[in-house]
Amino acid sequence: MLEMKVMGIALDTRTGSPIVVLNDEQNRKALPIWIGSAEASAIIRKIENIPSSRPMTHDLFIDIADKSEFKITRVEINDVDDQTYFSSIFMYNDKLNKEIEIDSRPSDAIAIALRADVPIFISESVMAVGLVSVDTEKDEQEALEFKNFIQDIKPSDFEKLLKKNFESDQ
Repeated sequence: MLEMKVMGIALDTRTGSPIVVLNDEQNRKALPIWIGSAEASAIIRKIENIPSSRPMTHDLFIDIADKSEFKITRVEINDVDDQTYFSSIFMYNDKLNKEIEIDSRPSDAIAIALRADVPIFISESVMAVGLVSVDTEKDEQEALEFKNFIQDIKPSDFEKLLKKNFESDQ
């Protein structure tokens, strides 16, 4: 699992549909997910701390969880099928020592994660299909540095390193 942060909401220039964009910690990989307008509004309201006079649906969900003594612990975007993403909201009850998983649309899960201040994770299968590289220049530079590094390694370097580590453990 890879932890992601909400970078923001963008608009698809062809369709005008909102897209929530998640970034990894280093801002090198992004996951764009097309969402509905209402969900985009809920996410933007939280990002920009726009208050509401009455509880919004995602606030209501968190209030129900709190009142039932479940704590929202994380959100996982855990599958993708034909450009449809699937996610789960995980909640834990200390008294019952029980974790539950609730099926959710990613947009709702993200809106709830922002309100509950919990991490958002994506699975390996989602990474394989949905991630796009944001900083290809840095990726290429690191790949070149690694390639140059391994060209100069000799088997005797490993022997020296192992011997040094063994001696420091004694």
